[in-house]
Amino acid sequence: MRSVRYPVTVDQKFEKIALKLGRTKRQVFIQMVDYFYKSKKDPLDLNDELLKNALMKNHQQYIGFIKSQENMLLVPIKTEMDRVSESQAKIIERFNTQILKANSDLLNNQHALAQKLTGIDALMETISKNQKRKENLKKQFLFILEGYIKSREAFGMMTSGREKDELIAVTRSQISLL
Repeated sequence: MRSVRYPVTVDQKFEKIALKLGRTKRQVFIQMVDYFYKSKKDPLDLNDELLKNALMKNHQQYIGFIKSQENMLLVPIKTEMDRVSESQAKIIERFNTQILKANSDLLNNQHALAQKLTGIDALMETISKNQKRKENLKKQFLFILEGYIKSREAFGMMTSGREKDELIAVTRSQISLL
């Protein structure tokens, strides 16, 4: 057994530490000596330079790990994302040039087709009217012809040439009115 002498103020601090830790002063002293022996720390070094150096070493290792991950993962991912963005831009450009042009051409063709169909509809209506008018003309002509034939058959041998000429003139005038 050995004894150590120290001032009363230090003893008061030492006793507070021992009470706080729930140990005897002898146990705390032995543990303090073991701590400084194993950690190779200088009790005068309150800033704990060894701890700082250990933290800096770990910090450098983390930074190295992050940089290696950046080169292995982040840079290739960014490169692929740039490539995907470029291909998307090309797709959008082609869509805007080709498909929108095709859509406008299709719309123009539909308008032209609608105009042609309107023209065809008008032409068909005109043809239909002309056919109706032709049919009416045929009916009227047949009516005039039948009237002429009946009048002609009513003539006998004794009918004068003047009456025949009048019938021809009336028939011609009726036909000219058609």
